[in-house]
Amino acid sequence: MSWGTELWDQFDNLEKHTQWGIDILEKYIKFVKERTEIELSYAKQLRNLSKKYQPKKNSKEEEEYKYTACKAFLSTLNEMNDYAGQHEVISENMTSQITVDLVRYVQELKQERKSNFHDGRKAQQHIETCWKQLESSKRRFERDCKEADRAQQYFEKMDADINVTKADVEKARQQAQIRQQMAEDSKADYSLILQRFNQEQWEYYHTHIPTIFQKIQEMEERRIVRIGESMKTYAEVDRQVIPIIGKCLDGIVKAAESIDQKNDSQLVVEAYKSGFEPPGDIEFEDYTQPMKHAVSDNSLSSSKEGKPDLKFGSKSRGKLWPFIKKNKSPKQQKEPLSHRFNEFMTSKPKIHCFRSLKRGGVTPEDFSNFPPEQRRKKLQQKVDDLNKEIQKETDQRDAITKMKDVYLKNPQMGDPASLDHKLTEVTQNIEKLRLEAQKFEAWLAEVEGRLPARSEQARRQSGLYDGQTHQTVTNCAQDRESPDGSYTEEQSQENEHKVLAPDFDDEFDDEEPLPAIGTCKALYTFEGQNEGTISVVEGETLSVIEEDKGDGWTRIRRNEDEEGYVPTSYVEVYLDKNAKGAKTYI
Repeated sequence: MSWGTELWDQFDNLEKHTQWGIDILEKYIKFVKERTEIELSYAKQLRNLSKKYQPKKNSKEEEEYKYTACKAFLSTLNEMNDYAGQHEVISENMTSQITVDLVRYVQELKQERKSNFHDGRKAQQHIETCWKQLESSKRRFERDCKEADRAQQYFEKMDADINVTKADVEKARQQAQIRQQMAEDSKADYSLILQRFNQEQWEYYHTHIPTIFQKIQEMEERRIVRIGESMKTYAEVDRQVIPIIGKCLDGIVKAAESIDQKNDSQLVVEAYKSGFEPPGDIEFEDYTQPMKHAVSDNSLSSSKEGKPDLKFGSKSRGKLWPFIKKNKSPKQQKEPLSHRFNEFMTSKPKIHCFRSLKRGGVTPEDFSNFPPEQRRKKLQQKVDDLNKEIQKETDQRDAITKMKDVYLKNPQMGDPASLDHKLTEVTQNIEKLRLEAQKFEAWLAEVEGRLPARSEQARRQSGLYDGQTHQTVTNCAQDRESPDGSYTEEQSQENEHKVLAPDFDDEFDDEEPLPAIGTCKALYTFEGQNEGTISVVEGETLSVIEEDKGDGWTRIRRNEDEEGYVPTSYVEVYLDKNAKGAKTYI
């Protein structure tokens, strides 16, 4: 099957058909472009959707994502972000592998089609020119033949007429001969042109047109193959991302399967557990004795007034004051027991230090306004954060120290002295953070009921802790007072702490003076305002009786009667065992 032999007379229709084929290809290109735009728009919307529901940093919403269900939702959002990325990949691959190639191919196709049909029109114009020459030669031959016939008939007429002169007859005879010769010449010319036209026409229909149409057929078939390959690529681009999209969906399923309702329930307990004991049984109030009213067995006011307590099956001495209001007047009418029970079920516990918050106060530094369990979690979180900050500052200090060593070995790279100020600043930050961490660790130990043993390091910290927490402990102790004048059992921990402090001081005073192991020079002024520390002035020289044990403190003495601890970074220590040079602890 060949267009050159089958469609030799359909030049115009082939021209229209090939143009239609190019239009179809351009329509497909437009379709793919719109698909890529849809994919990009869809991916953008998915990303915006995922971003919209992402938890905001440093917000309460971020804390809620500790639950497994919220973590699964967060994983779903992340997977959807990756899912959107695959749609962007689809768009990019379709653009690069289909759209760009087809646009370039269409331009080449148009140029090839134009060239082929230009050759066809040129051949067509040539055969039309030959045809016109043939027609012109034919008409001339026909005209000459008719004129020759008329000239011959005129000669015969003149020759038959006896009245015509011999000269006129001869002239007619010559004219007939001339016309006859012209007819013969036209006949020969017409015959030659006809042969030539037939040759041109045969070449046109059997050589030129089949060759041109064959090229057009091949061009059209290549276009059809190319659009088919593009459709396969279109499907392959989608198929290539299916495994990754499947992984995204598997990730969502895995995140859903990781949801643990029991774990979430436990997290709720850890988040809201107050640490208080449930209230005890409500005492029976005997209305048969008008002037004697039973009160709760944990009320101190009743014992002070010497009123008898009536107990009916009391199981524990719970704190009822956060739930039950005290009757201020003995003449006040008692509420029915059902009303008291409803009040007990609907009222909220008045936790110590909450009243100061209701008055618009600031949250205490030791989180004493929180219930015991929540306070422990807050303190533990604060200690962890401070330890991270200490580690960060320590890494920075080590980096500066290494850089200083490099500068010392290679002075051309920088001045080592330029790092001293920064190194001192970082060291001071570390000391401040350590003091802060020790303070919160002491509060944490108090909450957990495990006061640390009084070691040498604890002695250094005790002064800092006592001075910084005394005011907070006093304020919270006042707020622990119940509405009816009673105190909670937390007073026992405070009393225990206050009792331990004098014993600690006696133990410290009874120690024998330690011998000096070297001297030190104060680099900065230090105000020793806490117990166990000593104040020094910049440039002052003192005796060293105990070097830094790794906690950042050095024990020094002044005039054989004053001694205490100072930060190691504030002094330059000269030990006797290293008489050749000084060693600085920073």
